[in-house]
Formats: sequence, C-alpha cells, structure tokens
Amino acid sequence: MIAVILSGGAGTRLWPVSRELYPKPFMRLPDGQSLLQKALLRAVSLPGVSEVLTVTGQEHYYSTLNEYQALRVGDYPPLVFVIEPLRRNTAPAIALAALSVSERHGADETLLVLSADHLIEDPQAFAEAVERAKAAAQRGYLVTFGIQPNYPATGFGYLERGEPLAEGVYAVRRFVEKPDALRAQGYLEQGGFYWNAGIFCFQAGAYLEALQTHAPEVYRSVLRAWESSPRETPQYLDTQTFHAVPSISVDYAVMEKAERVAVVPSGFGWSDLGSWDAAALLVPADPEGNRVLGEAVLIDTHNTFVQTEGRLVAAIGVEDLVIVDTPDALLVTRKDKVQDVKKVVEQLQKLEHEAAREHRTVQRRWGSYTVLEEGPRFKIKRLVIRPGESLSYHLHHHRSEHWTVVSGTAQVLKEDQTHLLRTDESLSVLAGTPHRLANPGLIDLVIIEVQSGEYLGEDDLVRLEGAMAESALAGD
Repeated sequence: MIAVILSGGAGTRLWPVSRELYPKPFMRLPDGQSLLQKALLRAVSLPGVSEVLTVTGQEHYYSTLNEYQALRVGDYPPLVFVIEPLRRNTAPAIALAALSVSERHGADETLLVLSADHLIEDPQAFAEAVERAKAAAQRGYLVTFGIQPNYPATGFGYLERGEPLAEGVYAVRRFVEKPDALRAQGYLEQGGFYWNAGIFCFQAGAYLEALQTHAPEVYRSVLRAWESSPRETPQYLDTQTFHAVPSISVDYAVMEKAERVAVVPSGFGWSDLGSWDAAALLVPADPEGNRVLGEAVLIDTHNTFVQTEGRLVAAIGVEDLVIVDTPDALLVTRKDKVQDVKKVVEQLQKLEHEAAREHRTVQRRWGSYTVLEEGPRFKIKRLVIRPGESLSYHLHHHRSEHWTVVSGTAQVLKEDQTHLLRTDESLSVLAGTPHRLANPGLIDLVIIEVQSGEYLGEDDLVRLEGAMAESALAGD
C-alpha cells in the first residue's frame, strides 16, 4: 500500500499563524510537532505501507521537505514527491499520485490518501479502519472514511450509509452538502449519517478509471500534464500544460458520481482543525475556562483562548475571545466569529499585504530567513543555513549586503575569490557583485544580514548559470 499525503492549502481559516506560504499543515501543535509531521508519522506507522508519496505545491515543497527532515527518527519507507506548479484542488492531486504509482508499481497498487492537516487521536483505531478500507479497495471499491458525528456540525459535508458490504464497511447511499443547523440535528438524531473526513482508499487504476468516466476533462488534462513532464526526482509538473487542469475536489469529480463507493464508519478521534475554536481544544483549560499557549496574564477573563509567539499578552475583563499574536500580526475576535477569519485574509489579499502570504520567517531549500527589522533603504535578516547547504550563485542589482557570522562557519564565494568566515567575522557584498553563501560545517550556520539600497524586494535576484557560474564554482 502507498500512503499519499496531500500537503498544501491557502492559509485562511487559521490566520495569522497559517499563511499562503505557511498553511495549516505546517502549524506547530502544543507538543511541538506540526500537523504535517504527524501525518507522516501516522503513515509510516501503518502496516504494509511501502512508500509515502507527497503531493504538494511548488511554493510548499521545501517547507514540506524541511518538516520531514526535522523528525530524524526511525527508518522510513521511500519518500516520493510530486510537485504541482499551481493549486488545483484534490481530484487532480490524487490523479497525479495515481499516475505516478501506476507507472512505477502498477495500476492494482492500493492508495491510502491522507490530508496533511488532519489530527487523529487514536492511531490504533485508525489502523484498524485502514485495514477494513484496504480490503474493500482491493475488491474494486472507492472507499471513504466516515466520522461518527457527536454534535450537529454545519461545517462538514455528510454522507449516508447504505447496505453492509463487509464487517465495518457499507455502501454509500448518498453524499450531502454542508447542512444548516436544523438538518444537521436531524442527521444526528436519525443516525446512519457521517462526516466526510476527506480520507480515501482505492486502487490507483480504479481511481483513474472513475475519473476518466465521470470527469473526463480533468482526467485528460492531468494526463497531458503528466506526459509532458520529464521524469525527475522530485517530480515537477510542466507548468504550461498544468494551467489547463480544472480545479475540482475529489468528491465533486468522482466520489459523488461513482457507483462502487463504500464508507468505513470510524471513531478514531478525527479533527480537521478548521477554526481557532477547534485548535483551542488542544490546550487544557484553567478553572476559568481559559486556554493559553505561550505567555499570558489574564485578569477577570473567562473562556478565552490566547496563543502567542514570544510576546507577553495581557487581557483584563474579557470573555469568549480568541487572541492570537504573531511577530507581525495580531488577531482578536469573538469565538462566535472565528469562521470570519478568512474575510480578514481576503481583505489583506486585496491590499496585496504580505501578512496574507508569508511570515517574518520564510523557509527555503537551504534553510530559512527571518526579517528582524526593515525601513527605508534597509532590511535586517537572520539567516539559518543547514549543514552542507548553500544559496545559489547570484547577484543583486539594487542592494548591497553585509554579513556577520553569529555561529558556525561560512564559505563565501565573491566573484572569483573564496572567503572563510567564522564567528564574529563579517564581509560586505556590493550591488552587482556575483556571490554565493554556503555552510561547509556540521552545525547550522547563523548569519545576520544587513541589506541596504533603493529597492530591497526578494525579486531583485539574478541567478547566474552556464559558463560563468561553472567557472566561479570550480574554484569553490
């Protein structure tokens, strides 16, 4: 069985922690792990998983890779990546995984499709549900997991079970859209209705056949993009042909239309952490009903959730609030308005505000950088470069840079000369000068970078390729 992890998102419902370039899968939970890391550990712990295939976006690939590498525990099965140049929802993403698996392992290989942003509290119950789903998938069924509802939720789609197919497996009678409160209460009282968890199990070929039958345009466009992409590791998709792929969910494209669809009713403690209300429940409450993650002083405050990253938060005489503080953005909302957080993101996107897109700390292939301070004609960053990694050989037209090593050893290629910098040593690189920064050591290289110039945008970067770069790197 191949575990497929879908990692991505738009970063709207859990803003300001979740952003476009740092969506919900990368959020840290109270135990220090991210949802994505938990998804990987969940996948590799299942019996019979021979590979983990992650489908993610171009802008999320290095963050995903960093999250996986940070675990550094156990022997994993092979990790395979398929990278989309554009977000196109779940049906195309799963189709890419199915095409990859069919090409390498055959169309009969079973896929277990997991979302990177779900939380599952009972791994043993989950493993048992997967075994039931796998058996049904190997009989040609497209299997989804249904969560037994414990309250009349209006934020989830539902499905109704039909006749039994095997022990713990039922045919799906119908899928239903997110209901209003009255209808959700009716589903709860009637029984036989489940939340649609967005976890699936089927054979790669069965999914592709169903997609070709019920969403032929999606199938043809994904197949065209796949066949137009040269095979490489990781597997990038051809951007030009991928533009033609429609954006559609697997439920709309396949599951609601196909005939052989089954459900495994489950009670493994599932949550999609779809709002700050849900995230707050991960933190224990004090006698006043307050839940705090970080440092806070609460006086005459009740039923309030506070999450802070570094700064002290004080609240006096308030109740039923959600307060989330990050280095560059603060959210304060009533609990009954948490579903409107996405409206804030929509406004920020209209304003093209960077707080909708990224954090002060941004992940890169080589490590990360954090913007510490910025103003007219200057920007100060903290760079962390992992052992053995390096930035590309490049130059800037509009800015100069001054580097000071805080810890580790830096190897700087500046034009045709190589410089070795140790702790407290520094070097300047003027605008227009080709350069590359590398970490030749065994520990993280930490550098303070001071930029100065008329324009300090991240797009002022010219990567140097071909003979010029090769000539310079030969002396590296």
